[in-house]
Amino acid sequence: MKEPTLNRKLVLEAPQRMPDGAGGFTTTWVVLGALWAEIRAGTGRERAVEGMTASIIPWKITVRAARVGAPSRPKPEQRLRAGDRVFRILAVAEADPEARFLTCFAHEEVSA
Repeated sequence: MKEPTLNRKLVLEAPQRMPDGAGGFTTTWVVLGALWAEIRAGTGRERAVEGMTASIIPWKITVRAARVGAPSRPKPEQRLRAGDRVFRILAVAEADPEARFLTCFAHEEVSA
């Protein structure tokens, strides 16, 4: 495996449910830290989301590995942010046999 070029700084965020005062909950995002990453786009597609069209773009985001349970290790349902761009993490797997890097399989949703 060719070593990835970690040249994009991304912010790792985790969801946190907060009471909304009316018996329900809202989701806020808590920053866990910054990670350097290599991002590669897959093939995009369109779908209807709540009455409008959204393009779905799959991404493979490679980051340096962290031990299981470390706050810096990405997990599904978390997200990576680059400014206004948000990448929702769907799955995480080791990218190489030595477990030096992780691949985050993510989607970026962009409203049209």
